[in-house]
Amino acid sequence: MSATNIFVNVATADLERAKAFYTALGYGINPLFSDENAACIVVDENVYFMVLTREYFGTFTDKQVVDPATHAQVLTALSADSREEVDRIVEAGIAAGGSEPRPATDLGFMYSRDLEDPDGNILEFLHMVPEAVDQGPDAYLAEHPEAAPTTGA
Repeated sequence: MSATNIFVNVATADLERAKAFYTALGYGINPLFSDENAACIVVDENVYFMVLTREYFGTFTDKQVVDPATHAQVLTALSADSREEVDRIVEAGIAAGGSEPRPATDLGFMYSRDLEDPDGNILEFLHMVPEAVDQGPDAYLAEHPEAAPTTGA
């Protein structure tokens, strides 16, 4: 079976602002699939964000296009190689006009931070300990109780 490409389509009120935001995260733009209505953001060789003007996004559905600043339609999670990489990406996104709507989550086996783009589309960046991926979180935490999250008082 060949690799599957994933195209995540998101609406934007300001295409130029969105392009600046996503390139600040370290992603490229494929000019062959970008114009005044859309930008093809290259996350990696198999994952792309199609950032579409709200009007153009509306031509792909008969449903109401919601405002991502007030309604969550999808949470897109992307893995990172380390906790530091998660932090770097989120900090770059905040510096480029995004926002962090909630505190970081540290489950011991997984660390994640949410980032909203300037339109309010939600991206989650996470790093999971490779052993937890292989074993599952319960088995990993059973073998590594020191990694279990603690609750503060």
